[in-house]
Amino acid sequence: MCAAAVPVSPTSRFTLRHGAVAAGDFADDVRRGLTASRKSLPPRWFYDELGSSLFDAICFLPEYYVMRAEAEVLHAHASEICDAFGAQVRLVELGSGAARKTRILLDVLTERQRELEYVPVDVDASMLERSARELLADYPHLRITAVRADFASPSSSLAMLGPHRGRNVVLFLGSTIGNLDPDAAIAMLRDLRSALSRGDALLLGADLRKPRNVLEPAYDDPLGVTAAFNKNLLVRMNRELNADFALDRFTHRAFYNEPLGRIEMHLVSTQPQRVHLAALDLSVDFAEAETIHTESSYKHDESTLAALAQSSGFTIAHLWTDARAWFADALFVAS
Repeated sequence: MCAAAVPVSPTSRFTLRHGAVAAGDFADDVRRGLTASRKSLPPRWFYDELGSSLFDAICFLPEYYVMRAEAEVLHAHASEICDAFGAQVRLVELGSGAARKTRILLDVLTERQRELEYVPVDVDASMLERSARELLADYPHLRITAVRADFASPSSSLAMLGPHRGRNVVLFLGSTIGNLDPDAAIAMLRDLRSALSRGDALLLGADLRKPRNVLEPAYDDPLGVTAAFNKNLLVRMNRELNADFALDRFTHRAFYNEPLGRIEMHLVSTQPQRVHLAALDLSVDFAEAETIHTESSYKHDESTLAALAQSSGFTIAHLWTDARAWFADALFVAS
């Protein structure tokens, strides 16, 4: 259920609305994941305060090319991308975060439109407010309608917006689509398509398939930052669920599963052991080499992107890549 809009002030250009956030909590997901026949945890639980800081550090690693490659795409093609958007757009961004890369497009769009409405959608209300204040200070003709919600059901977020005379353009950047398995990605895109009119558009960021010797170091860097990011899930369970995971009895493993076209991240038990989670009144046995699967990151090519578009009611109008063709931003048009 949606709460009322929360304006910062009567004359403000910022409004915050509260939408749907996925049900379930950390404890529920831990119990479900650690008692399954193949242990796993959803990657959304990486991002507590420490996890978010570690991910920020990962983005600076020389091996982790993803953020830099997409920024290259946007910088090199911003004018052409905005040309493809057309005139009088409303810009909606799923999983907006700090909207750093979004600024590359805002620089162009705010020069072309007298007024521009930007709709960031994110689960973190404090991040929405903080980034909105910074954006409004830098873009005097920008109006922001922020929605606190997750991106699993984007139609509910778009339903909270008023009518718009121009074209809705949705951004889903940063290869977040890769964290969804193919069926979940199609379901999410179909839900989005149900809220769009014919001709509305989605700019979808996707990490492209590339050699193993490029992919694997990006998720298993020699400095060990990604390993710390992964192991922080154990730290979080110790802290929040009064568990007794011994960090030195687990190692980080990341590898490219080529048949499935995805990087997998696991926490690997180095010996037979039993872990107790007091807050859940739960004991969990691990065999030597048994893993907790913590993330899958699917990599795409033109054929898989075309299949995603076709299966969800879109066609691909344009596709832009960086110079090495490591990352793509594809313009999906609602058909």
